[in-house]
Amino acid sequence: MGISLISISHQNAPLKIRELFAFSEGVQEDLMRQMLERGYAEECVLISTCNRTEVYTYTEQGSNPFTKMQELLLEFAEASEVEHIGDYVRFYSGSKAVKHLFRVAAGLDSMVMGEDQILGQVKRAQEKARQIKTCDVYLNTLFRHAVTAAKKVKTKTDLSRTSVSMATMAVKAAEKNFGSLEEKQIMLIGASGKIGSVVLKNLQCIEGAKVYITSRNMEQAHQDRHHKISYQVMEYENRYSLLDEMDVVISATSSPHYTLTYDKLAQTLKTSKKRVLVDLAVPMDIEEKVEWLPGIKRYDVDDFQELARANNEKKQHEVVAADQILEEGRLEFERWMVFQQALPQMARMKAWILEEAEKKGLEKAIDKMFYQIRDHASPNVLAEFFQYMKEI
Repeated sequence: MGISLISISHQNAPLKIRELFAFSEGVQEDLMRQMLERGYAEECVLISTCNRTEVYTYTEQGSNPFTKMQELLLEFAEASEVEHIGDYVRFYSGSKAVKHLFRVAAGLDSMVMGEDQILGQVKRAQEKARQIKTCDVYLNTLFRHAVTAAKKVKTKTDLSRTSVSMATMAVKAAEKNFGSLEEKQIMLIGASGKIGSVVLKNLQCIEGAKVYITSRNMEQAHQDRHHKISYQVMEYENRYSLLDEMDVVISATSSPHYTLTYDKLAQTLKTSKKRVLVDLAVPMDIEEKVEWLPGIKRYDVDDFQELARANNEKKQHEVVAADQILEEGRLEFERWMVFQQALPQMARMKAWILEEAEKKGLEKAIDKMFYQIRDHASPNVLAEFFQYMKEI
């Protein structure tokens, strides 16, 4: 009985494996519904980002059927034939699952420690599950406590004060190759997405850069012009027509298909020069073998681990304070959960006390209750109970 979690993340799975579990929104919803319909859980929330796919569940009775849940996850990922898939899957239950979610929401489990985007992704995951009715009182309360604790970490520690995200690291990777992006020609594919919009804001700070954006959501892209971000908009279907002029291409879409392929780039690129291609998508947007082409340096999300490590080392002194805040939040949630699950027993005890009081009087009923506790509690639990009684 309680909270459990199946996790596939950057902590234990390479990009090639994470790609298999990068489900579309429709597939995510179907998977959560199937968890309930097959009787594996009473509640389910799925978090899906470029660095993790995690399925949180609540079960009413018995132990969590991790084997069945893993089989369902592999069924949706079509990954049952992957060798040693168990090496990439992590299971958590009880306090460990609760603690993990709190750390995820606060950015402590992110590749880039303290990054801001994950909190919004956690909130959206809960809202999606709530809308399709796979999330009820226990997971709603768990996620609410995790979000509240994460916000406290952000306001009471310096963990997110100098925020570095995948989006900012994409720009830094390009700058590292050129020294500066001033006067460079930059194409951003997927500018209206959550990551793409952050990349665009970073690019607007580069003096003299010529930025071109492509987006499947052209209406949203044109709306962004009102924010006085200097760029030129072009149709997604015409993206290859300008590629020969580009120095940098950053792609951050949720497309299940490549936005740039080796064959089309080989046909398109005529000018011999250095180019940087940055792929921020899972599954990947840019075909890996494009780096075989002369002058091209390609990055994907796993290539940013060294930059992330330097950022994380600077923030280690804030982790202790953050962990303390999260631990307080975890204990608060678990106290609520124990109390919530004990409501039927509390109702029976209340009825028993009232019945005994009616027979023998309230004082004798209370005495009898204490003796019942004495006779059935372990010495440790009994000591903790009476220690608490001293404090009230």
